[in-house]
Amino acid sequence: MPQAKRPQRDATEDWEQLRIFVSSPQQETDELLRPIVLFGRTPAARAAETGVPERTLRRKADRFDAAGMAGLFETAAPAAHDRRALPPEIRRAILDLQAEYPPLRPHEIATICERRFRRPVSHHTVGRILAAGPPPTATGRRFPRYRDIADPVERRLAVVRLYREGWNVKSIAGYLATKRPRVYEALRRWSAEGLPGLDDHSRAPHHPARKVDLKTLAAIRRLQANPELGGFRVSAALEPRDIFLSPRTCQRILALHRDLAAARRAPAVPREPRPHPFAASRRHQIWSVDIRSIEDHGLATEKPVYAIAVLENSSRAILASLRSPRQDLTAYLVVLRDALQRHGAPELLVSDSGGVFLAKPALALYRALGIEKREIARGRPWQNDSEANFGTMRRMADYHFAQAATWPAMHAIHARCFREYNGQKHFAHQDRPVGEQSPARVLRWVQGAWCDPADLDRLFRVRARRRVDAAGFVRFRHWRLYGERGLAGAEAAVWILGNDLTIAYATDTLAQYRVAFEPDERHIRAVTDARLFETCYPSPQPPLWAWEDHEWRRAVRAPAYAPRRRPLPTALQAPLFPLEEEPAAAAMRGAG
Repeated sequence: MPQAKRPQRDATEDWEQLRIFVSSPQQETDELLRPIVLFGRTPAARAAETGVPERTLRRKADRFDAAGMAGLFETAAPAAHDRRALPPEIRRAILDLQAEYPPLRPHEIATICERRFRRPVSHHTVGRILAAGPPPTATGRRFPRYRDIADPVERRLAVVRLYREGWNVKSIAGYLATKRPRVYEALRRWSAEGLPGLDDHSRAPHHPARKVDLKTLAAIRRLQANPELGGFRVSAALEPRDIFLSPRTCQRILALHRDLAAARRAPAVPREPRPHPFAASRRHQIWSVDIRSIEDHGLATEKPVYAIAVLENSSRAILASLRSPRQDLTAYLVVLRDALQRHGAPELLVSDSGGVFLAKPALALYRALGIEKREIARGRPWQNDSEANFGTMRRMADYHFAQAATWPAMHAIHARCFREYNGQKHFAHQDRPVGEQSPARVLRWVQGAWCDPADLDRLFRVRARRRVDAAGFVRFRHWRLYGERGLAGAEAAVWILGNDLTIAYATDTLAQYRVAFEPDERHIRAVTDARLFETCYPSPQPPLWAWEDHEWRRAVRAPAYAPRRRPLPTALQAPLFPLEEEPAAAAMRGAG
């Protein structure tokens, strides 16, 4: 007997048992509806037996009565008049969007479909369609990636088109493989300028933060009163005023002012760079010294004024400087001693072949301090760094020297230029960090070979220190010589070289005399040719009237010093109490 295809079971009406035996949803629906359709049992009674909602049983029974066995299937096509069913083109669009960019969420797809078909679509519906729908019909991309679109207008237009379809910024950036700020920028341009705004724009700021204002222009215009100043010197002069401009910007402003009838600078002569024979590799290795004449000045005299300067080659710092009405050995030694006292001695001193630099007292001084003396080649002034430095000082100071009518004004201009030159940035130090580009910052505290002040006094035997009395005279070798009444109480220096005697204070010359010596070459026999120099130390109490030369004796022989005698006591003070003698002393006096 053949084996049964299906297992044998006992008939039952128990719904929980029947649910175990059924094998499909349609069979389950048939078992639910069979008592209602065949035996007329009410949906309420059947709901009580099975636990299925009464409303569901009534709907399924009505559908079975209307469609017969086809009513048992849930996937039957909806009626044509049911507006809740989505048209096929919307279903295809949902599936195509998911295939084109899988990270799109149901909410975003619903928004895109609503914008495209002008019909609201629920994200729940989108989710069901994506879960059970057929495969998409479109598998390619409508827009290439952002970087693959050559035309900048088309690139940004693709962003705008996707945004207008309902894509959000995050999805647009991901789909086009670009950054969200770029998407925001394209949308901002479209909103503000329309289609012309999608083209490439200049990246220069429309309203950049400018350093040049009217205050800066006025400051440069005041500096440009000196036509010798160039862009670099103007930039360096503005930094102490907290105005930081590049030399190129200063050059443009200077050119603008020249176009507006400002003074023009003489054109520079280009020169080829040459190897420097005295280039310093460390500080205080090489010093340079030179003398420059200033002929264009406002003083009453037609004679030139001389500037003597000692320069440190490595840092380009001016160590000592003097403006003097003469260029003799005394003036040079005054400047040299000031530099040695402040900064020590160098290893090498460079100058031209001038007589004051090669005089016997100067050569003896070099040997005593261990300084090697070298001269530049004839016709090669550029080998002396002081000569190049004079070019800078000429641009900074000559315009102001031409307007100085008195020696105090000359002194003030010289001191200011000396301070500004050492404190402003130098072209040779542009590669150093900001704030470390001035000669003073490069030199810092570094000193040369130390020189004891006592040793300097011994080496500079031509120099003697004297105190200025209340009348402005100094006493030197039994002579009273006038220096400056405004320096009463100060210590001056008396320099004597050959037959020239000079009285100086610091690096300023006060007076100069011609002297004749006794046969012993020490005592002074006569003093003639007194010459006083205008200084910046005038007396606060001017004279009541101007003295003529024959009324004012500037050099007077002083009487010899009287021998000092110890004064004798005029009276003796008696002791307050009588002194008792010791017994031994009294016995000795009695024995005597």
